[in-house]
Amino acid sequence: MPWESTTVTDERIRFVMAYDREVLAGRTTMSALCEQFGIARKTGYKFVARRDAEGWPGLRDRSRAPLSGPHWIEPAVREVILAIKRECDDFGAKKIRAELQTMDRDRAWPSVSAIHQTLRRHGLVHVPTRRRRYPHPGAAPAYSATAPNQEWSVDFKGQFRTGDRRYCYPLTVADTFSRYLLVCDGLDSPSIEQTWRSFERAFREYGLPDAIRSDNGHPFASPSVRRLSRLSVRWVRLGIEPRLIQPGNPQQNGRHERMHLTLKQQVCSHPAATLRRQQKALDAFREHFNGRRPHEGLGQRRPADVYTRSQRPYPSRLPPIEYAAGVEVRRVNANGVIKWHRRELFLSEVLAGEVVGLEPIDDAVWVVWFGPLVLGYYSQRDQKIHSERLP
Repeated sequence: MPWESTTVTDERIRFVMAYDREVLAGRTTMSALCEQFGIARKTGYKFVARRDAEGWPGLRDRSRAPLSGPHWIEPAVREVILAIKRECDDFGAKKIRAELQTMDRDRAWPSVSAIHQTLRRHGLVHVPTRRRRYPHPGAAPAYSATAPNQEWSVDFKGQFRTGDRRYCYPLTVADTFSRYLLVCDGLDSPSIEQTWRSFERAFREYGLPDAIRSDNGHPFASPSVRRLSRLSVRWVRLGIEPRLIQPGNPQQNGRHERMHLTLKQQVCSHPAATLRRQQKALDAFREHFNGRRPHEGLGQRRPADVYTRSQRPYPSRLPPIEYAAGVEVRRVNANGVIKWHRRELFLSEVLAGEVVGLEPIDDAVWVVWFGPLVLGYYSQRDQKIHSERLP
């Protein structure tokens, strides 16, 4: 004889039919019937009530999913979240929650995980099919900036062609502490002249920083003494310290590189028809990045809320470098040479027209200075300047 199979719905129907047949006829009590079926009286009355209210289909098994929970969001709030995402596609759950708190700080907004789940249900979160594994880049560089304008960072985003086949070289300058994007110019050449014009506009508008961090590429550095370039020589004249990351270590300028990723995703991956239109897109990105996009490293504040103008104004002319008493000065000629004790000593052509100082430290030995930078030392015995240069 085969085993008899039954379901929960079958048992409920059998119970209610027995209730109609036995309890309503007065043959037994509700307590005795419930004890026979192994259920509580409260459960028995519940199924009878569901049959009376919904008919026999009311005895079907229902979903046990909770009616509320930590990830449940009101429809009106959900629409606000989706509207922010549609307006700012680069915003994730953390930035959207920061935007909501800016709108009303006294309201209890959904958590970051709840917002993320909402975005995911609407297909607005990229879910990688395979997690990529990357080697550890090593210890992160120490950022010494604790206030705006203590250090700026600069770099060129990789060049690309606009619709009219002209090259665009996006030059970006940012304040290290506040992440404020000071310059976002689409140049048609990474020349010193065009780069310097962008820096001049930034210096006039925001003042001078204490230092500028860059990589070792043109026009920020060169294979010269102390890796100086004609651009960084002007920075030194303004009292700005050039800071170079180690070759092949872009993570030492990681904050700037992370900004470049967002710039690539939002602007550079979709080139405009002309360079002029591309500049409008870069200007819009800069305004969005500074005034709208919150940053986790700033406690979800915006760069415009943190950055303040430098107290060091940009002079109308590059000031001369002054040296202490006892330091003999020499002017570098157009060939990068200085004259010292009837001899011609080569320094660097990037220093052409600049004044360097020679400070005596011992008999027949002098330290060679350019502003606050030590270029090397001159030995009377060797009759040459010893300096560190790139290989």
